[in-house]
Amino acid sequence: MKTARADWRYRLAVTSRAVAAVGGGYALAAGFTAAMSLLLAQCMPRVEAVITATMLAWLVYAAAAGWAFYARTAWGAWGGTLLPALVLGACAMAPQWMKAAA
Repeated sequence: MKTARADWRYRLAVTSRAVAAVGGGYALAAGFTAAMSLLLAQCMPRVEAVITATMLAWLVYAAAAGWAFYARTAWGAWGGTLLPALVLGACAMAPQWMKAAA
């Protein structure tokens, strides 16, 4: 019987996906929470907006972790978690940047 042996590249790819799931998912959930809190604060009290955005961020975190292992490549896993995190972070920081520019 032939034993299956994983080479170092495969192990590195799985490790990279796991780090993308944990780290990239956290960054995406944090950016989502910040952006959604600002959006929801327009129509409800600030405390309720933050709590609602935080609870929804758990779904985003789970989806990001799933995406990290669903992506075709490890680069796709990183791109699929960090690029949306950067966009959401920029959306969350936009009011501060606008205030500083004025």
